[in-house]
Amino acid sequence: MSDEIGKIKITLEDVENIQDAAPQPGLSGPPPPPVGPKNYGRVSMANEGPASAVTARGPVYMQAWFYLGLAGLVGAFLAWAICEPAFVDGPAGQEQWGNSLIFPLMIIFMSLGFGVAESVVERSVQKVALRGLLSLVIGAPLGFVFYFVANVVFNIALTVVQGLGVASAANPVFWVARAVAWIVFGVAGGVVYGLVGQSGKKCLYGIIGGMIGAGIGGLAFDPISLVLGTATLSRAFGMMMFGATTGVAMGMVENALKSRWLFVTGGPLAGKQFILYKPLTSMGSRQGCDIYLFKDPSVLPSHANIELRGNKLWLNAAGGVVVNGQQVQQRSLNHGDLVQIGRYSFSYQEKAK
Repeated sequence: MSDEIGKIKITLEDVENIQDAAPQPGLSGPPPPPVGPKNYGRVSMANEGPASAVTARGPVYMQAWFYLGLAGLVGAFLAWAICEPAFVDGPAGQEQWGNSLIFPLMIIFMSLGFGVAESVVERSVQKVALRGLLSLVIGAPLGFVFYFVANVVFNIALTVVQGLGVASAANPVFWVARAVAWIVFGVAGGVVYGLVGQSGKKCLYGIIGGMIGAGIGGLAFDPISLVLGTATLSRAFGMMMFGATTGVAMGMVENALKSRWLFVTGGPLAGKQFILYKPLTSMGSRQGCDIYLFKDPSVLPSHANIELRGNKLWLNAAGGVVVNGQQVQQRSLNHGDLVQIGRYSFSYQEKAK
């Protein structure tokens, strides 16, 4: 009898009762996450609330001011690196080819960078090649034309400055004279940027931003030269700053003046925004599309387009498109709409009129 004390008896009936018992709500663990496509890190998921709440800007390298600024910096540096070995500091008549080509090449390389930067971010090799070729075709003659115009403007500005009694580059009035002349270079970059993008409005925004950025770069060139002392380093840093400020200003002006755009909230391009300039914007897996949707076999070559009708934008779908959780073939877009195409999701945004 003593052997039975402290022991627990489990009968066959007890085992059957445990097996038949229903699970208690709230006690079981969460189900394992479903296996799905690769997650590319969404800025805002579709089920997190209305699109109007989307305020994230995304990674810095997806911002136009960043990749245009980098393109301008690299373009200006390449021009300096090619021409500096043949650049001569001295009186007129001693110049070599480096003196004559450094500024035209700077405009050409900066224009090339501005033309292809967005396509590089979008990972479209075809558009990079086509836009690069177009940028060179347009930028090469503009480089020499605008260099001539800038020289004329600079000589006029110098005449005015000398009339005010200023004879030294250490005087801020001289810095302003250079800035006025270099604004001309910014115009060239903005023109190429808009023409390659096939948009008059983009061209206008590019010109405004280019003028502002080039003016800032020109204003800083002589102070940089005074600080660094040596002519070679001064030209290198001054020109790179000029290229960077021109690109940054172009991106910031374009962003500030945009009226309608798609912000990518999910997919490989999460954080990128596509400003809707054109009357018809194409979307698909074909590289020539305005919005190139890659790495998704469910996306058709020409999957959808966004068309401007009157004062409204209409989405026309050839493939599967979901707007605010509903499958659509044709629908007008309103501020805050969430658009899903394959693994890509977008928030449609527009500024209040």
